[in-house]
Amino acid sequence: MATKNPYIHWLQYIPARLVAMLLGLFPVNANLGSARLIGSLWWHAMKKHRVRAMTNLRASFPEKSEEELTDIAKRSLQHFMELVMDTLFTPHKIHIETYHRYVHLNGLDESLRHMLRGNGAIMITGHYGNWEVLGFTMATLGFETYSIARPIDNPHIDQWVLGVREKRGQIILSKRGVTASAEDVLRRHGVLAAIADQNAGPKGMFVPFFGRLASTYKSIGLWAIEYQVPIIVGYARRRGEAFAFDMGISDIIHPADWKGKPDELRYITERYTAAIEKFVRADPTQYLWIHRRWKSRPKDEVTGSVAGVG
Repeated sequence: MATKNPYIHWLQYIPARLVAMLLGLFPVNANLGSARLIGSLWWHAMKKHRVRAMTNLRASFPEKSEEELTDIAKRSLQHFMELVMDTLFTPHKIHIETYHRYVHLNGLDESLRHMLRGNGAIMITGHYGNWEVLGFTMATLGFETYSIARPIDNPHIDQWVLGVREKRGQIILSKRGVTASAEDVLRRHGVLAAIADQNAGPKGMFVPFFGRLASTYKSIGLWAIEYQVPIIVGYARRRGEAFAFDMGISDIIHPADWKGKPDELRYITERYTAAIEKFVRADPTQYLWIHRRWKSRPKDEVTGSVAGVG
């Protein structure tokens, strides 16, 4: 349970800022090496996360050996620590004059043209690669995007991270005092961004993800149908072990694609989930396998068939 004690919040925030200041004295790529070391220690120290990652991977890649899966799981934790480190350096590295040194745009022409028309769109990604760099780069390029994000429990750290996220113009809808809603953004033909591989609980729509049903929020598909906007599924994948990324599009789902389908909402949800799976398969080490994606199960699922996975 998250603490509400203001003293605990300050005791968490002040050391975090001091560590960030110290890390700023060293080159980003050196710090990424330290992040991988921390990720390796995390792998050995946290049995719960190690077991969860391996359980998810065994079910998702039954064709891979235990040695391969262990390597993916360990690298996934290292990658997550790299992502945390990236966040500290992103505002200093990515500017309109310098972004091309660190972010390589691959096949974004159609999606960027659509966004330039000002007709509205929903941009989604998963817990993959560096989703923070994805949103930050789009804002740096001048695209005003509104991102749905859960507030961090510690208000001081939350405000700090918000400052990073909004440095180039990205607007976070979770920010305290922001009254705009997702519907307001789409009604004004804006661009709404979200991470779309969250577990949606027992009331979500269950669609295939790596061969198993995963509870998925209906809201993205419902918004797309109501406001007749495309869904752009993208990613920012790390290149090697440096602060460098490939930013690309896995799929664009246009309103014409779902019109006439027997179940438009299911078609949309299954298709964008498949698009997320596609880029995760391209490099599974960059997915957050400790994420409890398969926690909720369908009511009619046989008890124990995949219970405990996720």
